[in-house]
Amino acid sequence: MLIFVISERMCYTEFVEASPISKPKTTPHDFFLHLLSIVMLYASAIAFSTLIFQYVNLLIPDVIQGDYWSLESIKGLARGALATLIVVFPTYIWVSWSLSKDYAKNPEKLNLRIRKWLLYFTLFVAAIVMVVDLVSLVKNFLEGGLTASFLLKVLTVGFVSGSIFAYYLSDIKQNKTE
Repeated sequence: MLIFVISERMCYTEFVEASPISKPKTTPHDFFLHLLSIVMLYASAIAFSTLIFQYVNLLIPDVIQGDYWSLESIKGLARGALATLIVVFPTYIWVSWSLSKDYAKNPEKLNLRIRKWLLYFTLFVAAIVMVVDLVSLVKNFLEGGLTASFLLKVLTVGFVSGSIFAYYLSDIKQNKTE
């Protein structure tokens, strides 16, 4: 790097070797934790939405679908979603906590490529889900198929995807260093 130094007595040019800014390297450990975190987040979001859907199916039967959902299938899906949440969501919390501790010790890891790619991919997926959710709402409105059951399901999907989108967008803005 070429630096011009001006002093009272003389003007001279000095060559200084630039120190490259070291970019953090992704280790297999980092890759594993970041990927596990995002997969657990997706699984938790799907399980939570499924659980809410089944409660809606149980409490507000959809007259348009008739007896499509039997009581046993509703209970089975709800049990599966609850079991998934009981295992997967604490795993997501633990991995997120572990990553937060690592970021506190090594703030440069906030710039890991795997982290950025997965966060932006998650924003992309959440945005697509919200758009499809709104398209579904408008389509059902135009068809005259808006029921309380359907609206609650649309609100559930909107809440879950919107929350994920807002959280990770906030994280990206807060930790923007590059």
